[in-house]
Formats: sequence, C-alpha cells, structure tokens
Amino acid sequence: MKNSILFVMLFTLVTLSSCGAVETIFKAGMWWAFFLVALVIGVIIWLVGKARK
Repeated sequence: MKNSILFVMLFTLVTLSSCGAVETIFKAGMWWAFFLVALVIGVIIWLVGKARK
C-alpha cells in the first residue's frame, strides 16, 4: 500500500512538472512566431518599397 501511494505521488510530480515545461516552451514558441511573422511582413514591405522606386 505504501509503495503504491509513493508511486502515484512520484508519477503525479513527474507529469505535472513536464506539463509546466511544455507550457513554457509553447509560450516561448508563440512569441517567437509573432516576432518572425512581424519580421517577414517588414521584409516584404521593405522589398515592395524598394521595387517601386
């Protein structure tokens, strides 16, 4: 009985900590995506501006 409770506690600890890590990675990925999209749009606008001159 004691071993099964220990196993459940360790399993929960490992599962919850990995979920937190995945959440942080996805948040960082979301901000990188926003930055890269803004950068690509800026480059496209710059290229269109240079082509019109």
